[in-house]
This record gives sequence, structure tokens and C-alpha cells, in this order.
Amino acid sequence: MDEIEVVVAHRQRVTLRVGDTFLKVDGDPAHHDVEVRAMAMVPVPTPAVLWHRPPVLVISAVPGRALGVLGRPSDASAAAWAAVGACVRRLHDAPVPPWPGTSVDDVRAELDRECAWLLASSVVPADVVRRNREIAEVALRPWTPALVHGDLQITHVFVDDDEVTGVIDWSEAGPGDPMADLATLTLGHEERLDDLLAGYGTDGVDRDVVRAWWSLRSLVASRWLIEHGFDPDAPGCELDVLRARMRDA
Repeated sequence: MDEIEVVVAHRQRVTLRVGDTFLKVDGDPAHHDVEVRAMAMVPVPTPAVLWHRPPVLVISAVPGRALGVLGRPSDASAAAWAAVGACVRRLHDAPVPPWPGTSVDDVRAELDRECAWLLASSVVPADVVRRNREIAEVALRPWTPALVHGDLQITHVFVDDDEVTGVIDWSEAGPGDPMADLATLTLGHEERLDDLLAGYGTDGVDRDVVRAWWSLRSLVASRWLIEHGFDPDAPGCELDVLRARMRDA
């Protein structure tokens, strides 16, 4: 039997790798339902679903390597980033799925809740929270829903020879703001936004909104990361992103 590797393990889900197979266990069966439905409809490379028996989903590994890791510079080429951009554009141009997405009001309520927690916990100085909350407001405008990944972290996109070989972890896919996907992918790698847009194109892209989503995502993700054993204060990660916005002011 192949050695078992624990990829992710926290209170909500566990992912194990056995050879070229990933076994995912999730306490919320809706996550896997969305993931399986999304991978069946998106026009981009995804893992193959081997079997699905809630709460377990088994998928194949995708070839290549992750585009990068949050907290470290990406050594992927500009051409690889452009290929990812073209891939994400195909995703956003695809038909919007029939299940509900996240509304602007939902995002605003979550943002306000998480900012209140950050202020009460003093994880970062209050002026950092308040300044980033001001920046994040730019993202809270009406958007035309597109099919979005919903959690398009740099580690969820795999490339090989400057081509996209797979996009993983689709449990949050659905109708949403395409600028959020672009921001999540470049979070902590802001210098690669131009490379990404070389493939994605600039039609419909608002850089101010992308920058606003950098602040917004960092504000809303920090508590979850802390409570699930991750460190958003590692160099280049979410709290660094928040502090960087202060330097931009």
C-alpha cells in the first residue's frame, strides 16, 4: 500500500493522499455535492471523480505542480500565469450555475462581523482593520454574477510547461464576483496581477476592485485560519497583506 499523506486536517474536513488518489472527508455533504456538480460543468481541467459516497469524495491527482504557495514568491513563469489567466477567463465566461451564490449583502454582513472580531481580539492594530475595511468597501458594489471558483487560492491551480493541468477544490463554486477570483489568486502575489491579466484580458476588470478584494478576503479569512490551526501572520500571508495596504496609503 502507498504511504498515506495528510494534506489538510482540521475540524471541518480532512484530505488524505494515497499514491495518485485523494480521499476527502467533509462534515458538510453540501460541499462535496457542489464540488462534483461544478467539476462536471466547468470548461477547465479538473480532477477525475473516482467515487462519491457522502461524507467521502475520492478524486484523482492532477499532474504538474501548484502555481505557487502563499507566503513565498511564485517561481512560475509569466507565460504560466498568463495561461492561468486564460483558463480563469474561460471559467468566468461559462454559463452561470443554477444554484444560489453569495450576495453583496451576505459579503457585507460577513465583513462587518469579522472586522468586529478583529477589533475585539487585537490580532492586528485597530487602524489596520479600519483602513482595510475602508478599502474593502470598493468591492461591495453590485456585480454581474459569473461562474466563479470561490476559493481560487494559488495552491489550487496546477501547471506544467506553462500550461494549466488542473484546478482543484471546487466546493465553493457558484455565481459570484469574478474580481474576487482574480484577487484570491493573486493574494500575496500582487506583483503577478499583470501576468495574470495578460491571459485573462482587461475587459471588465477593475483593478481597484481587485485590490479591495485583497483587503476583504484577508479580513474575513483571518479568524477562520486562526481557529483552525493556520497562521495568517506568517510572512506574506493575510495579516501581512493587511499591513501592506497601510504602506500603500
